[in-house]
Amino acid sequence: MLLRLAYLTITNTFAALRLLPMGDRDKDVEILALRHQVTVLRRQLGGEARVRFAPEDRAFLAALLTPLPHDLLRRLRLLVRPDTVLRWHRDLMRQLHARTCRPKRPGRPPTVRSIRALILRLVRENPGWGYRRVHGELATLGIKVALSTVWEILKQEGLDPAPERASTTWVDFLRSQAAALLACDFIETITLNGQRQYILAVIEHTTRGVRVLGTTAHPSANWVTQTIRNLVMDLDDAGCRARFLLRDRDGRFPVLMDEILTEASIKTVLTGIRMPRMNSIMERWVQSCRRELLDRCLVWNERHLRHALREYERFYNQHRAHQALDQAAPLRPAPGPIIDPGRIIDLNVRRRDRLGGILHEYSHAA
Repeated sequence: MLLRLAYLTITNTFAALRLLPMGDRDKDVEILALRHQVTVLRRQLGGEARVRFAPEDRAFLAALLTPLPHDLLRRLRLLVRPDTVLRWHRDLMRQLHARTCRPKRPGRPPTVRSIRALILRLVRENPGWGYRRVHGELATLGIKVALSTVWEILKQEGLDPAPERASTTWVDFLRSQAAALLACDFIETITLNGQRQYILAVIEHTTRGVRVLGTTAHPSANWVTQTIRNLVMDLDDAGCRARFLLRDRDGRFPVLMDEILTEASIKTVLTGIRMPRMNSIMERWVQSCRRELLDRCLVWNERHLRHALREYERFYNQHRAHQALDQAAPLRPAPGPIIDPGRIIDLNVRRRDRLGGILHEYSHAA
């Protein structure tokens, strides 16, 4: 608007300079022509149509016509009424007054950035704390902040009240208990002799380590129970302190299985009905096992399947990179980057085949 108003002022200034050498007769003729054009424009617009003026046009006309006497202003043939021009002038003066008389201090000073960060840290580390509890903790630390300021900071960050933040979601449960959480599931496959095989596997959430517990053509309650007993003994020998076992509601899991886990201080957590995402880490391993092994390998019988699963378990735990572990393996840390430029140029990488070339492992030559 200001640029447009300055442009109008400059152009009309040059137009006024153009009028200086003109005589009174020429000016009168131009005024009569402009008046007639305004009359024709009014006739074409009619009584219902309205002319739209831009804000810079209103400011220019108000500054140009307001100094004229009120009687002369009423006799001019304008597209708007004289009262409208006066109202434009009053609005212009009101805006200029608001800009020049703006208070230097519009309110209380802003909160120090470190205090704001501390408030958000307290809320993040203590989901059950409301703004009153946070205000009390700040007072204990000797930080003087208004109670309404704490509430306003939480509102600006979009944080819900304490009762809503304190409720534990499924994602929060998985993240907080990842170090003590196991997940298990059955995988079905068919061998070349037409026999259906059931594979039972367990994965650790924190390390992504996989244990293939066994495979059988008849997953009876006795077989599953004995397999779980073997798992509990292996966990004790490995020093794994698991507290939860996540599984679905498959009918192949017997009730005695939960009792054995309870005696080992492991609580069984059931997923929702037809909700595989609640056991997403295990389902992701099942997908990887099918895509990388079962869909690419012709399994002859149960013995061949056990051999293939043992090889894939070693490959998965000792070599395969995992995004959740920053491209490390469950039993192998990620190697450091190669800094020597000469070694990058003379790379000597060898390949090791597993299962006849279905799985490939790459490593630097000694």
